[in-house]
Amino acid sequence: MKRTQHQKGEAFAALHGGPAFLIPNPWDAGSALALESLGFRALATTSSGFAATLGRADGGVTLDELAAHVALLASATDLPVSVDAENGFGPRPGEAIERVAAAGAVGASIEDWDPVGQRLYGHDEAVERVAAAAGAARALDVPFTFTARAENHIRGNPDLDDTIARLRAYEAAGADVLYAPGLRAVDEIRAVCDAVGKPVNVLARPDLTVAQIAGAGATRISVGGALAWVAYRALAQAGRTLLDAGDLSVLDASSPGF
Repeated sequence: MKRTQHQKGEAFAALHGGPAFLIPNPWDAGSALALESLGFRALATTSSGFAATLGRADGGVTLDELAAHVALLASATDLPVSVDAENGFGPRPGEAIERVAAAGAVGASIEDWDPVGQRLYGHDEAVERVAAAAGAARALDVPFTFTARAENHIRGNPDLDDTIARLRAYEAAGADVLYAPGLRAVDEIRAVCDAVGKPVNVLARPDLTVAQIAGAGATRISVGGALAWVAYRALAQAGRTLLDAGDLSVLDASSPGF
């Protein structure tokens, strides 16, 4: 029997009590089922990976499309699903939290980047938005883990002091998990983890190991769109072999059978 959304929410929240865990990012129902079959304990959506399934760039998905995507993943898998809700899709980020929760999610992240103005939200505005999203998450009738993201390091402003100041403010505003994608070094990760009192999510990097990231204090390690790009690269390489060499041996694969 599949778990209820409430049970998934409780399970997801409990994972943040330690030890550190990996949360992969599927881009469709098939990849979600494949990752579940491998033994992962929770899943997170990827904004860029999902957009790619629609032939679009990151940021090119509507809230309606995201909610439908979340409903598909949440119904396909028995794992808790957390959602990359980008910047909250407008001036009322709490509505995005409500929409993805209604679709079956038990967690979501909101970032402090304004894609329309192509700017980081000012400190006070960003804190207000986090507080609104956190309030919406607390008002839900299911356990819901809300993550606040400080985007400095992937938006051309690798200011660690400002990142830490923002994350501290987001923690005070009610975020359950804190996240600064783009941290590149163990020392940066450790500085963030030491500076805050809530669990920290870290975006995986191919030049770091899980042990290194966990050892620096991170509770959750996500992979973002990277798994989607690994899959697309494999597709492109197989297609190139078919086209250039006429070699059909690359088709020697079978259904995962989930």
